Amino acid sequence: MDNSKVVKIIKAYLFLTLGCFLYAFAWECFMIPNGMSSGGLMGLCTVVEYATGGSIKASYSFIVVNSLLILASILVFGIGFGFRTIYCILLSTAMLGLLGNTDILKALPDHFFYISQPVLVPIVAGVIEAFGIGMILREGGSSGGTDIIALVVNKYYPVSLSKVFLLCDLFIITSLLFLPDRAFNDMLYGYEMMFTFSMMIDFVVVGQKSSFQLMIFSQKYDEIADYINKELDRGATILKAQGWFTKKERNVLLVLLTRKELPVISSVVKNIDDKAFMSISPVSNVYGEGFEEIKGGIRRKKNIKK
Repeated sequence: MDNSKVVKIIKAYLFLTLGCFLYAFAWECFMIPNGMSSGGLMGLCTVVEYATGGSIKASYSFIVVNSLLILASILVFGIGFGFRTIYCILLSTAMLGLLGNTDILKALPDHFFYISQPVLVPIVAGVIEAFGIGMILREGGSSGGTDIIALVVNKYYPVSLSKVFLLCDLFIITSLLFLPDRAFNDMLYGYEMMFTFSMMIDFVVVGQKSSFQLMIFSQKYDEIADYINKELDRGATILKAQGWFTKKERNVLLVLLTRKELPVISSVVKNIDDKAFMSISPVSNVYGEGFEEIKGGIRRKKNIKK
């Protein structure tokens, strides 16, 4: 293994470690000290902690449930299940236990992180958790929990991952109402954190690296394609198309670009052909040379026929 790969792996695990810390920090220093909960496995674990009067700490049930889920996922997907996910689960458990016993970092009265307005606590926690989970996801890891549940369910039933996440979150947050000392506003705090997290996670994972798919209709497509190849060092694909009104065949350029390159190509197209027609569509993920590297995931064994 060369030095560049070693540095890359070390960098990845540093980000995974920081992500686990932020994830634990959001829960043990903001949500749990204020008696709040939300969706995901940690949300369920906090409900268990509140229901047992603190006898079963969230960090305890977190590692127990995740261990069972990891075992189930190995049985379903095989031993190739992601090592980084296991690393993140173990480290998050350790971080939860450590921060749970560090009172100085908790958002409580007379402490630095104290927030006097309860309605702001889920927002701050949701942003912090989004940054933590975002770092983990970008490095091919996972915090386990409902991620694993969704993958297992999706393998056997034609249900989208997003629907599984939504149903799990709705069930967990609503379960707060069954606790004797909880009110309707406790459920609202849970949804507040869930919505904050949902809005922030895409920004953290995709961020400024979001990409765009361009379809350029121009008689001077060859000049535009040459510029894209030589100046932007990007590829361009020619699609054969036919205008239904004119019944004439024409070439259409298909290009994938990053956010930073979009203003440049827009200006170039206008300068080369001010009559060009250009369609721009945002693309959440583009993997391959010149874009994002495919990271993590479950490795499936391929049957090789000889």
